[in-house]
Amino acid sequence: MRFVVQRVKEASVAVGGEIIGQIGHGLLVFAGIADSDDKQTADKMIDKMTKLRIFDDADGKTNLSISDVDGEFLIISQFTLYADCRKGNRPSFTLAGKPDMAKELYEYIISEVGKKGFPVKHGLFGADMKVSLLNDGPFTILLDSDEIIGSAQR
Repeated sequence: MRFVVQRVKEASVAVGGEIIGQIGHGLLVFAGIADSDDKQTADKMIDKMTKLRIFDDADGKTNLSISDVDGEFLIISQFTLYADCRKGNRPSFTLAGKPDMAKELYEYIISEVGKKGFPVKHGLFGADMKVSLLNDGPFTILLDSDEIIGSAQR
């Protein structure tokens, strides 16, 4: 599982010209799911993401988590995070999770973040989405379950 986490001042996602999710200050998260991922992997990734101390405190130090700043989440599915570009110029996406399983895990992630008490908006799985954001920093982090959890532990 891979999360690209961006600290934002605001972000939105539109489908067919209509905004379906919009947040103010918080985290825009692009979530990529692999075939080897499961709910246990998602739980560990969610725990790490929600506890990241990447918001500024009164001294301008990144010491605060999203809960400390009453931030919001906008979570977007993005299978292209599993692009394999090692051969040729056309990326392969064979490492990305199969659509039914990936959709189920994506919805699980959204639900679990909400259960933790965070305001959470989301995109539409499999749709052509237009994402707008005002990155704060810029501050962008890649969380990869192979690094967070370790591939041998999954």
